[in-house]
Amino acid sequence: MHKLLQDRPGEKIMLLGNEAIARGAVEAGVAFATTYPGTPSSEISLNLFQMSQETDLYFEYSTNEKVALEVAAAAANSGLRTFCMMKHVGLNVAADPLMTLAYVGVTGGMVILSADDPAMFSSQNEQDNRYYAKFGNLPMMEPSSVAEAKEMIKDAFELSEALKQPVLMRTTTRINHSNAFVTFGEIKSRETRGRFERDPHRCVTVPAVSRGLHVKVLEKMKKAAQLSDDSSYNFVQGEGTLGIIANGVSFYYAADAVKDLGLTGRAKVLRPGFSNPLPEKMIADFLAGCEKVLIVEEGEPFMEEAVKAIAQERGITISIKGKSDDLFSRLFEFDPAMVRKNMAAFFNVAYTPRTPVDRSDLPEIPMRPPNLCSGCSHRATFYEVKQAAKDMDVICPTDIGCYTLGFLPPLSTGDFVICMGSSVSSACGFGKATDQKVVSFVGDSTFFHSGITGLVNAVFNNHNFTLVILENDITAMTGHQPHPGVDMERFGLSGYGRVNIEQLVRALGVEHVSIIKPFKVNKSIETIKEALAFKGVSVIISQEPCALYARSLKLRSIRPFVVTDKCVDHKDCITTIACPSFYLDGSNRVAIDANTCVGCAVCAQICPENAIRPLKQ
Repeated sequence: MHKLLQDRPGEKIMLLGNEAIARGAVEAGVAFATTYPGTPSSEISLNLFQMSQETDLYFEYSTNEKVALEVAAAAANSGLRTFCMMKHVGLNVAADPLMTLAYVGVTGGMVILSADDPAMFSSQNEQDNRYYAKFGNLPMMEPSSVAEAKEMIKDAFELSEALKQPVLMRTTTRINHSNAFVTFGEIKSRETRGRFERDPHRCVTVPAVSRGLHVKVLEKMKKAAQLSDDSSYNFVQGEGTLGIIANGVSFYYAADAVKDLGLTGRAKVLRPGFSNPLPEKMIADFLAGCEKVLIVEEGEPFMEEAVKAIAQERGITISIKGKSDDLFSRLFEFDPAMVRKNMAAFFNVAYTPRTPVDRSDLPEIPMRPPNLCSGCSHRATFYEVKQAAKDMDVICPTDIGCYTLGFLPPLSTGDFVICMGSSVSSACGFGKATDQKVVSFVGDSTFFHSGITGLVNAVFNNHNFTLVILENDITAMTGHQPHPGVDMERFGLSGYGRVNIEQLVRALGVEHVSIIKPFKVNKSIETIKEALAFKGVSVIISQEPCALYARSLKLRSIRPFVVTDKCVDHKDCITTIACPSFYLDGSNRVAIDANTCVGCAVCAQICPENAIRPLKQ
């Protein structure tokens, strides 16, 4: 039995934040869950997927976040408790249905989790999705700890059912990926079959209906504002005339700083956990008892703007600061030391930085930039494209996934990235706006997510570029989740369909479609040359399973290679493909780490001296 299915109320267990959220959803009796995986939210879906194999919980990896939300919206309007999760930029993809779903509402509890990524550990931006709650007129809740996240999601479902409205739950990487002890609660029984009751004056959003629904959604937010003021997730800790308002993990940084700076009895902290609508009465009462107030929030000045507006409306003229040149930045994550330092400066109290740990006797740790894995087929594909286009002026739009790392030298095959699927559509633009040759790259999961529509556009408008679809049989970057092109029987799971990418591409009207096996270097180069010579849209499908995925399922036998004494030490292997299994030995000569080499043989094929051979076992 999955550890999160253990029905032992009161038991304490160490959980990852994402595991705690998944457990909270199960305790809440969630019956229906959808997602498109994205770090830092991915482990929530992984655990729910695993639990769905043992229970009657329905779970699906949807094609993209928009689809995930639309599927979940139907289930929630059939009376089921429904959970939809994604990373922060995923909510951009789902924003279209989200804004109107706020009007329509739900009949069963629905929680939509947005996992924000301050400091961009694995994201292309660090947008603050609290503004989606305000923009969409939706209630939002924000936990400050792993344990609270588990409890909060249960109350979020209750809130959703009380308001008949989806509820946004915002986490950040620090919550999602921290470990803490969590106390198990009772697992609520789930209703797995619902019924949709026809209600066109609520559910069919033609203008005449939507005008009335807009009125109702504002009424719901008025009710939510009352609930926010009374919510136990909005509270004041401590006492004094120095005020601090902090959310998320910043609350604990602030609370610790109060103790560390000797401000106990002088400073109090307001923590809004029900953060949209903010508890206006509570905030006003809090401000009225303060000499000055510091706002501690990562990201944008969401609370700061609201708090200043509340103060202005009530004639409260105290100093309220947060985001400023001398205090908190709109950039990146906060940390306890930063909060302590800025709090001391704002409240004019002594601050002595902690003595840094003496690291003088430690060896210098070499830089470890991100890199494609040993035996990654993307590396071979990028090399082959470069060789095929050697004498061309080439633009290489790329996309979101492991293969984004192709922009790094020596591969240098990534020139433009915006978002999921943008490589295909931007290739259309570059092809029309320039006289350069355009070769774009997209992964198989990303192609299904949002690359297909760009390709349809390219065929219809007769664009001229080559699209390389990197078909590695899995959604690799986020931890090997399935997508519509995955053979689920490899996981021992039946009942799934499978979409053939080649057939799909041909059905869209692409005339020049070719398949390459990237570990066959010379043949792949010749095939790519033919595609590049084609006038119009050409598609190359590079087929080879993800190296880690192949190893985990034993799809490929491991055969390490070794550099023989034929090597003349020109180091072309390093300067052209830079596989991480290469290293320089004590004599500064190229060698191969047999422990990491997977035997793809790409390096052996490009070595002009034929100096790289299979290791004799």
